[in-house]
Amino acid sequence: MSFTSVATRKFHSELNSLLNRKVFIRTINGKTYEGVLLGYDDRSLHVCLGDVKDEKGVEYTRVIISGNVISEILSQERLIDLRELAERIERVFPHMVKYIEDAKVILVMDRIKVTEDGVVEGSGPAAERVRKIYEEYVMEKKSRSNK
Repeated sequence: MSFTSVATRKFHSELNSLLNRKVFIRTINGKTYEGVLLGYDDRSLHVCLGDVKDEKGVEYTRVIISGNVISEILSQERLIDLRELAERIERVFPHMVKYIEDAKVILVMDRIKVTEDGVVEGSGPAAERVRKIYEEYVMEKKSRSNK
């Protein structure tokens, strides 16, 4: 696998991590838009934002911005460090945790799936315990960032 394809895959993975999160987009002509990233075209980098506010405070339900006019895509939301979370889960479930970095997924006991948004798949006492670890981790991160 070439370095370029790895870098491209990593770039798209980072862009995917911003989906359904608030972003700020600055265009090459200085306009700014703040909204939720709903989607993007991976070839042209056209983006679709929802619940948008422009630099003048005008609100829009949807805005589609051409990729060739975007100069910056910024995010202020803190994303969860899944590697750190996996290490924390590993303390409770030793030798049963896999962090799959490319997919941004933690697998616990090969049946409980955790993403930045929480426990996505899995049920039962083990999944509930993982969910609790996730919630405690998120609360700690929020309380640290508020200080």
